[in-house]
Amino acid sequence: MSVPVDGEKSVMVPKSVRRIFRGPRPETVPSLVGTACTVVGLLDIAGGAFPRFRHSRMHTVAEVLPGALGPFTAALALCAGVLLLLLAHGLKRRKRRAWRAAVVLLPIGAVAQFGYRHSIVGALISLVLLTLVVRHRTEFEALPDPRSRWKALANFVVLGAGSLGLGLIIVSVHPGRVVGSPSIADRLQHVLFGLFGFEGPVEYQGNTSWTVAYSLGSLGLLTAVTTIYLAFRPEHPAARLTDEDEKQLRALLAKHGGRDSLGHFALRRDKGVVFSPSGKAAVCYRVVSGVMLASGDPIGDVEAWPGAIERFMDEAKLHSWTPAVMGCSETGGEVWTRETGLDALELGDEAVVDVVDFSLAGRAMRNVRQMVKRIERGGYETRVRRVRDVSDTELERIRGAAAAWRGTDTERGFSMALGRIGDPGDGDCVIATAHKADGPESPFGDLKAIIHFVPWGKDGMSLELMRRDRAADPGMNELLIVAALEASPGLGVERVSLNFAMFRSALARGEKIGAGPVLRGWRGLLVFLSRWFQIESLYKFNAKFRPRWEPRFVVFRNTGDLPRIGFAAMQAEGFVNLGLPWPFSRRERVTEPPCTPLTGATGEGGARVA
Repeated sequence: MSVPVDGEKSVMVPKSVRRIFRGPRPETVPSLVGTACTVVGLLDIAGGAFPRFRHSRMHTVAEVLPGALGPFTAALALCAGVLLLLLAHGLKRRKRRAWRAAVVLLPIGAVAQFGYRHSIVGALISLVLLTLVVRHRTEFEALPDPRSRWKALANFVVLGAGSLGLGLIIVSVHPGRVVGSPSIADRLQHVLFGLFGFEGPVEYQGNTSWTVAYSLGSLGLLTAVTTIYLAFRPEHPAARLTDEDEKQLRALLAKHGGRDSLGHFALRRDKGVVFSPSGKAAVCYRVVSGVMLASGDPIGDVEAWPGAIERFMDEAKLHSWTPAVMGCSETGGEVWTRETGLDALELGDEAVVDVVDFSLAGRAMRNVRQMVKRIERGGYETRVRRVRDVSDTELERIRGAAAAWRGTDTERGFSMALGRIGDPGDGDCVIATAHKADGPESPFGDLKAIIHFVPWGKDGMSLELMRRDRAADPGMNELLIVAALEASPGLGVERVSLNFAMFRSALARGEKIGAGPVLRGWRGLLVFLSRWFQIESLYKFNAKFRPRWEPRFVVFRNTGDLPRIGFAAMQAEGFVNLGLPWPFSRRERVTEPPCTPLTGATGEGGARVA
């Protein structure tokens, strides 16, 4: 979704200044306010749930917190605590709506403290906090995140589960007041009834039953009110490429697409885009868990990159998103760090094969040569064509096979996956297929394996997807890559980008003679993690084709953001799925699946990963 901006500038920041101002200064006031809300919320919850806490020395502190009002102290304290905990994260991220909620909550708390309890101290605390929040109102200007009404169902599931757990604690923390010895089932039934406002089977002495009933009822009401609010508030969908955006990006790629092998992946339609003021450069991104993830280098003229990068940073600041870039080149990393003050870390290397230098001859290629010859003797044949030269019927069969052979329920791929095959606008893409006429029966006929390449400028192509029938012979990926490389001169292709190998340099240096204990230990850890992730296997698979290695970098604001960026990247790539549990999950229509990074070294799935 394009956002027009005014003005474009490129400021050269001296290196000495960049060392001092490495990134944006942390927002201390929102962070302190958010932390204060967290502490106050936990104290309110403790004061409402635990009777000993309410009558301890800490009770003098809890009494003056917003929400501890009159005879409904326990119930209101629980509600106030939960609401403050919900607000805390939004205040830390400078969200305007969280600030508005706090401005409404604090004066209500002050009036209630003075009107119901005649507590001047409690009213003063609320008013002091209100004064602090209003004074620093300019710190809370961030716009809302993309949202949909499905978050109402997520809120119901999460907050309902939290209310159930907290309710069990409330029912169980009055051992001296319970009549008889209720079982766990009785306590659970009492909680469920109480959340809906009904009396349960557990009985208490004195006024304790009223305290438990009000507490459970307030939790149930809070869950219902927040869910209804989320269900009926206006939707604010995530940014998507419009037809005009895609048209403009294709024009930029036609002129400058040869600079970055990941350029064509900017045409994924689940990404947003911001353009430079001149329209000569663009940055594509996706927002995941509050992280604004860009992938690869900016698209377009290098001279216009600073304008697009500045617009990207403005958009991140406007929404209080954490900016990050995955898989940019060395040139891109230099521009990003120079223009924004962000830092960069080498993430791995991209394998690039120069077609003119590729040959199966020689001792170094013996294993690949023998594998390819063995498969060809087994009756397999290959076809390498542009997408525009493939018939619609065969394209439909290829799409079906790619979906059936994906290997995982969750689609994977973001920075190095296009997410579709055979789109009318992608006629320059290349498809290599393996066929065997006398093989086992298959709904896809003689089709046994597929690899898909996207254009890399006018003289290159970049690997996007690899799929094969699990009943086919091993080595399908090697067979098709060799076939694509051998057919490249006829397609006008001079360079082919294969897979991305994370931490390739550490693996390569760690196995050499003379490597130190730290490097060997780091390599050992990577080899251990390769049991679950494609690290060593993907590196060795790439190395078979004798490529040259091009480093790729991750750009980030500060070291503390790296865990969050890594988790968001794993979500974007499809390794982590935080969707609702079945049967509550929303089923999305799947068109053409992107790359599935499973076991590229053995040829059982996609291998284009970041």
